[in-house]
Amino acid sequence: MDLGNGLVLQVRNGANIGVRRFHVGRRRIGIDHMDHEHAPDKVRSERILAEGDILSYVPDHLRRVGLYIAAESLTPEHSYFEVEIIDTGELGTIGVGLVHKDYKLERQPGWVADSIGYHADDGKLFKPNGHGRDGHGRPFGPKCHSGDKIGCGIKFDQIEYEEGLRQQVPVFFTRNGKELGTIMTAMPASGLFPAIGMHSVGEEVRLHLDADWVNIEEDMMIDSSEDEWARLHDVRTNGQLLEYVGRGRSIADVGLAQARKPLSPTNHYFEIEIVDPGKNCYIAIGLAHRDYPKHRHPGWNKGSIAYHADDGKIFKGSGIGDPFGPRCYKGDVMGCGIMFPRDYQAESDAESDDEKAEIAELSHHHDDDHVNDMYELEEYLDSSSSEDEEWYQDGKEEGVKVQIFFTRNGKTVGRREVRIPQGGFFPTIGMLSSDEKVRVDLKPLTG
Repeated sequence: MDLGNGLVLQVRNGANIGVRRFHVGRRRIGIDHMDHEHAPDKVRSERILAEGDILSYVPDHLRRVGLYIAAESLTPEHSYFEVEIIDTGELGTIGVGLVHKDYKLERQPGWVADSIGYHADDGKLFKPNGHGRDGHGRPFGPKCHSGDKIGCGIKFDQIEYEEGLRQQVPVFFTRNGKELGTIMTAMPASGLFPAIGMHSVGEEVRLHLDADWVNIEEDMMIDSSEDEWARLHDVRTNGQLLEYVGRGRSIADVGLAQARKPLSPTNHYFEIEIVDPGKNCYIAIGLAHRDYPKHRHPGWNKGSIAYHADDGKIFKGSGIGDPFGPRCYKGDVMGCGIMFPRDYQAESDAESDDEKAEIAELSHHHDDDHVNDMYELEEYLDSSSSEDEEWYQDGKEEGVKVQIFFTRNGKTVGRREVRIPQGGFFPTIGMLSSDEKVRVDLKPLTG
């Protein structure tokens, strides 16, 4: 059957067994979607073109869902698989889950009975009750984008067998190695088979049927590196990773990480790599005085300066930024450092008891005058967001002038001259939208 655009649907004994493309475009697309290790009647798919482990959506004239069902069901020996999103296409309507052996090939996983699916376009979980349908789903995890990996598996070691009842098994989903949740699901007699659904032009994924899952959070908590941070607010550490765990609903929900030690002539530079830009990439790297307010991005308040990834602006003690450099995205490395004068003498890291008491007292005072009018949020001026400004009075802002510089992927973006506040400038990172994650190297120049 000719599908147009050089695509021909191959049919054998009334069943669709594959699609051939006899036209070479930007790259050669594969010939058969069957794995030669399996008999042709074991893998079931429609409107899916496969080349090795690459699956692509091939719409028909009715624009029906395309579905690929793997040849083998999950077993205790092979209990997990992953799908890496190469291209979300027009809509990102990619579903990943488990279905029974004879599942209809024009349905996304999770739409009808004996199936379950996590959908990339809206982050919802679809799982019908009984023999019904689930056309709405329920909130479950974040939306997924190109480069994300969606995993699905069964925790066979947690199954409790009961006589006379249909077996319920714990099915879990992951995103980029992080478990999103576990749902009890009925196990059909034939087992549950990996399934991938697609429904918009341009969608393409890579299927890893032999993937192994390791709980990244549990593995990395062995070395959480929390001792490097003096302050963590709505930010969780996993080794060198910092992950935003706040609400992300308003500018009052900033998550902040501030290092324990200030930059010095012997350690004058640090970097972050954007591992996951999250929903909006509201990520900022900069420097701030000790005990900077936990609900403010670095750069928004006096005694701080920062380069913001989402708009490429630099903020220097004000909520209004200035054009500075390019925006930053997933994989970009942002750096910040100080060009200290040769005769600079750093203050001791350890303050006297009197200094500590003074800082603690000042951190509880209010000074609403310094809040930027641009936000117009009276509820933002609470006790937790006004911890900073009193320290800045009576000439405490006076200090040595230094050049603060920022980098992106190893190239200098620009510099600004500022005065170092009393106590020094501390590496500070801000985040504000869901799923943001960065990898931090506080000493990239020490090898």
